[in-house]
Amino acid sequence: MKQTVLHSIHVASGARLVDFSGWHMPVQYTGILAEHLATRRRAGLFDVSHMGRFAVSGPEALLFLRRALTNDAAKLVPGRAQYTLLANDRGGAIDDAYLYRFCAGEYLLVVNAGNRDRDWAHLSELAADCDVQLIDRSDELAMVSLQGPLAEDLLADLIGPLPGERRNDCGPCQYAGHELLVMRTGYTGEPVCLELAVPNELAGDLWQQLVAAGATPVGLGARDTLRLEAALPLYGHEFGTDADGNEIPIFSCPLAKFGVDLADPARQFVGREALAHQIVQGTPRRLRKLVLTDKGIARAGARVVLAGREVGVVTSGTMVPYWQFGDGVPGEGTGKRALALALLDREIPSEAAVAVQVRSREIAARIVPRFLNNRTGRHAVPELL
Repeated sequence: MKQTVLHSIHVASGARLVDFSGWHMPVQYTGILAEHLATRRRAGLFDVSHMGRFAVSGPEALLFLRRALTNDAAKLVPGRAQYTLLANDRGGAIDDAYLYRFCAGEYLLVVNAGNRDRDWAHLSELAADCDVQLIDRSDELAMVSLQGPLAEDLLADLIGPLPGERRNDCGPCQYAGHELLVMRTGYTGEPVCLELAVPNELAGDLWQQLVAAGATPVGLGARDTLRLEAALPLYGHEFGTDADGNEIPIFSCPLAKFGVDLADPARQFVGREALAHQIVQGTPRRLRKLVLTDKGIARAGARVVLAGREVGVVTSGTMVPYWQFGDGVPGEGTGKRALALALLDREIPSEAAVAVQVRSREIAARIVPRFLNNRTGRHAVPELL
């Protein structure tokens, strides 16, 4: 298995490591629930160096990106980032990604670890007739994610003022005499979210400095519960193919509206025609949020029924912890709730009562508009039934 530059630190920390897309990665350190709660209350620190990082530059870099990606890179000014997708001609997702523009002529595209080689081959083929330079920087740049209400304070104490103030701002900073790329993005739903691309030789020192400052190391287990609570899609679950092997249309996921831009009719990108058709015709199923109201856990592949009829399938589901809040801040009490994302027939009404089939029984569930409120301050606050 491949190892990130931080692998020895994970081992020394006593992390439980597993095979994840061919990488030997920490799934947990002290426990999934504890790491989830630590991120929501203070700050969680994640090793995401396994993800792919492709640098894009050259005279026709923008022309290439506008053809290869669903979002319009022409709207990306220096110091900003955007969520985007690599689509196929059928309107399905090859991958979802984040595009960063740190300066006028250079971009950084971050893709999922399991799709890195396939994405590289796809992009290289599209770049064959463009005057563009693609460089895979995945092995020379480490990447860590610092998420949570105190994340900005902890990092600023180490490197000074951070670039920007808004989500999706990005820019360079200095750390130990070297350039560090700071991005206000993340995969946890936290209002305060930072991701850092750092030269390999500095990654271990930065990690240990952040832990010493109070950040909690977090493994892949809590990373998944955090992203589920934030209702963020995961390739292979909410994008790609469903439990029956059928391709999931990109616009089945409501968040796709932030990653697809059809405003410029002259911009012809891969999948444009199919995606335009999805907007006009709709998709057979839509991704919805479920809270289980009876005891049990819904796992990916479980069938969703309404009045005895199958109306969808769970794409992600597990038990998720939460802090009990008072006056906008977390108290000392905690709870747990079973959450799921599911592709449901589009005619199912909002907030409908449904059931999830788990083994030989049906578990009651309700469709909800959201699991978290992360727009009113520094904390992501659970929306409870």
